[in-house]
This record gives sequence, C-alpha cells and structure tokens, in this order.
Amino acid sequence: MTFGIFSLVMATSAIAGPLVVGGKNFTEQLILSSMTQQYLQSKGYSVELKNGLGTTIMRQAIESGQLDIVWEYTGSSLIVFNKITEKLDDEQSYERVKQLDGAKGLIWLKPSKLNNTYALAVPATRAEEEGIKTIEDLVNRIAADRERDPDSKHLFGVDFEFASRSDGLGPMSELYNMHFDRSEVKQMDPGLVYTALRNDQLYVGLTYSSDGRIGGFNLKLLEDNKGFFPFYTAAPMVRKEILDANPKLAEQLNALSATIDTQKMAAMNKQVDIDQQPIAQVAADFLRAQGLM
Repeated sequence: MTFGIFSLVMATSAIAGPLVVGGKNFTEQLILSSMTQQYLQSKGYSVELKNGLGTTIMRQAIESGQLDIVWEYTGSSLIVFNKITEKLDDEQSYERVKQLDGAKGLIWLKPSKLNNTYALAVPATRAEEEGIKTIEDLVNRIAADRERDPDSKHLFGVDFEFASRSDGLGPMSELYNMHFDRSEVKQMDPGLVYTALRNDQLYVGLTYSSDGRIGGFNLKLLEDNKGFFPFYTAAPMVRKEILDANPKLAEQLNALSATIDTQKMAAMNKQVDIDQQPIAQVAADFLRAQGLM
C-alpha cells in the first residue's frame, strides 16, 4: 500500500504546481486560452487562467515566468518581438521563431493550421457579381471602373495602425499597383470595418482571416495572390522548464494543436461574437466534438 501511494506521488509530482495559461485580449485568444485550460484540467493538471492581456504584456509575462503556456502567432513573434522583416513562407516563419525564441527558453510546439493574418474582404454579393476572387482582381476591377468613370469612388476601410505601418498600406499598394485617393481611404476602428462592409458602406476593407464576422456578415476574403501578408500561424508556446517538469505536456498540447484550423476557429469566433455564446461553453463544445475531453 505504501509503495502504491509513493508511486502515485511520483507520477503526479511533475504536475503538482498549477500551470498558468495566458491569452491576449480578443475573442480568438480568449477561446484558445479557455480551451487550453479546460483541456489540461481534463488531463489532471491544476491550471490557472490569465487572459485578456495585451500582446506585449503577454510576451513579457511568459519571458519573466509569470505565464507558462500561451498561444502565439508566428507573424507576431517575427515582426513585433524579433524584428524580422524579410519575407518568409509559412514553414520558414515557424522554423525561424522556433530557433529565435527557443534560445530564450520559449519552446514552440507543433503549429496548428490556424492562420490569423490580415486579409482584404468585400461583401460576398459584390465579389460574385463583379467576379472578384483575388486582390489582383480587385485592383483590375477598380481600374476598369475608373476608366469608365474617372470620378468613381471605392472606399477602403483600414485600421489606424495598418494605414501607417512600414509593412502596411503603403507597401501593399506598391506591390499590387493599388491606387486609392486619400479621400477613399477611411481609417477606423477594426471592428467598424466589418460593420461598414456588411452595410455596404465600404467597397473593400482590411480584416483578419479567422474573424467570425467574415461568415456572420457574409463577406468574401480575397486571395492574397502575390503573397504580401505575413503568416500568423498559431501554435502553443511553452517555457522550457515547464516542459522539462511535465514530460507528457508537449505531446498533449500537440494533440490539441492538431485539431485547430482557420475554418474551425472562425466558426468558434462567430459563435461568440455573432451568436453571443459564452466563451467557456464554445471552447468546451469544441473539445468534446474533437474527442479531447
């Protein structure tokens, strides 16, 4: 009996302390962090959830050991924290952040198939009526409209940050030979872009590829056929000492990551943002549907 108790203590000692899961302050991150908390609790871990954080604050917290596990995006790590500006494909982006952050004791586990990058969107009815499937199609359509009517206007909604970023509106316009008059570019809160597109108050808007309002508001994402936007592939990032102390944790989080993709995440985001379902319930439903809980 004593041996049995000793064996149980030894088997569970690695997970005796609570794991602290962090998350950023937008719907997708709130879902991912809640999902991770519930999933790990179902595996027997004690888990504390600290979400609703800004991007920089979350990064500082995991670097300082205040957080143990987060979901991070390759583009955020490359551009914001590692200052990498060269163009990299999806796999190259992942390998680069894995190397750079690994040197800081932050281990990137296997990436999901969720890519929450920037995207241009138009109302789906307009895309169908005007044959717009790619950003290049959009540019060509605008050029044709202006050839017929030089005074035609095509309002483009973007957030304030993208309008002024060195890797934002300016270089995108240059790559695609996209020309908007200053009066056509409408800088606004990111959330208002979706509403304005739904209400047909914009011709095109800057959105995010996994946002639930894409489907909820019947919008069409345009293919970035020249590959301007960086990859923002999501993956679990864990402090090395936490992985060392919990030998099964990497495999368990990799199993969770393997179930997530852009379409599934967009559907969950819609359930929260459009259908007003509780975040914890949406996360739990997903885990059960995937056979993970």
